[in-house]
Amino acid sequence: MSLRYGYVTNGLTSHRLEDALALLADAGYAGVALTLDHVHFDPFAPELERRAAELRAQLDGHGLACVIETGGRFVLDARRKHYPSLVTAGSERRVEFLRRAIDVAALVGAPVVSLWSGALEEGDDERTAWRRLRQGCEEVLMYADAKEVTLGFEPEPGMLVERLADFERLAGELGDPPRLGITLDLGHCVCLEEEPVGECVRRAGERLAHVHAEDMRRGVHEHLPFGEGELDLEAAIGALVDSGYDGMVAVELSRNAHEAHRLVPESLAALRAAEAAHAAKEVPA
Repeated sequence: MSLRYGYVTNGLTSHRLEDALALLADAGYAGVALTLDHVHFDPFAPELERRAAELRAQLDGHGLACVIETGGRFVLDARRKHYPSLVTAGSERRVEFLRRAIDVAALVGAPVVSLWSGALEEGDDERTAWRRLRQGCEEVLMYADAKEVTLGFEPEPGMLVERLADFERLAGELGDPPRLGITLDLGHCVCLEEEPVGECVRRAGERLAHVHAEDMRRGVHEHLPFGEGELDLEAAIGALVDSGYDGMVAVELSRNAHEAHRLVPESLAALRAAEAAHAAKEVPA
């Protein structure tokens, strides 16, 4: 089987959304991972349903699938990055934002909303943070279930849930709900996990709902173009193919939007080359 590749729009912020979608379609991508923010699709602007219908028509016109991303840095607070989160004071505002993201997903036909926990603030109590996280996730999961949308929870370096083990703890405490999947970032596996990236893919298993892809170096949370870090891209892509994963693999290069015109085609070429190399090894001599 061939994987379906997309691109996260936080790496396309120098382009208008309609131009970004055309760029992806023309390059040969199968989808887009849309970050909700003021740049491309503001979830708090008026006429949400009308704008979502227009977006769905654009997606259909380009033949692009969609996943909704909720990592806009200042979407809730213009002065504090990623605040409030599910683990801080004011977490109810994050819950409401995630409900809005689920609404957008349902309106545009996106099967997955990707999210993360957030980081502890100075002086925060970890026990309180976990309680907030569980409560917020329960509320969001109930809403997602009613809308038939899956949540892809992403372990993120520096956040309360930063490793696969943290996600497994959270899922277990929530009772392993079917609408709770994992967004696995291949670069984060290089950055933090003890296991090789292929093992991380296999560990995620059937919970895998969405994938972010970029290069990274051990211990450094910096998203890099393929070939500039330590990611074994062929091993990662091979593990995804072998697992039967049928979701989106979305390139995430949020700091390289000014190079999107180059990195969009180059990233897809690297992904396809890795997949072809894996397929060549699978062919009997």
